[in-house]
Amino acid sequence: MAATLYEWKAYADKQLREKNKFTDALAFLEAKTQVDRLYIFLGLAAFVFAYLMVGYFANFVCNLIGSVYPAYFSIKAIESSSKDDDTLWLTYWVVYGTFSLMELFGDILLFWIPLYWFLKCVFLIWCMVPGAHNGSQMIYHRAIKPVFLRHQSKVDMALNKAAEKVGEVIDGGK
Repeated sequence: MAATLYEWKAYADKQLREKNKFTDALAFLEAKTQVDRLYIFLGLAAFVFAYLMVGYFANFVCNLIGSVYPAYFSIKAIESSSKDDDTLWLTYWVVYGTFSLMELFGDILLFWIPLYWFLKCVFLIWCMVPGAHNGSQMIYHRAIKPVFLRHQSKVDMALNKAAEKVGEVIDGGK
């Protein structure tokens, strides 16, 4: 447990020292307050999580966290030469899309769950976490992939029929 915590601290510290606008702001705050930027970041994260529990627009903040950070790293993955990071973020988006679809149909029930936006944000962060405990990898390989493989041929046939029908409609309109 201590080794994992140390690895997380080292990873977070490395990420917080990359050159970008956010880390520049953290460096400025670090210089002014003499508080390590990791602790500033953790304080900001604690504030955001507290806000998700009681604040207005918690759904907006949660969805912002669940889409902006992954979108940024997805673009970085596309621009990198490695395909491993592409697969990692593509898997995240498959899980995110599946979760969003389920959320759309279960919205009436989810509204009644206390701290829903906080729990959703924790879930999305778990799905983004790098390393062996990445939630999107676990969910994809244990739930989505088996269902997909079981129904892939039926879905492909239905999509092909739909494409044929659309083609007929388009050709018939000429």
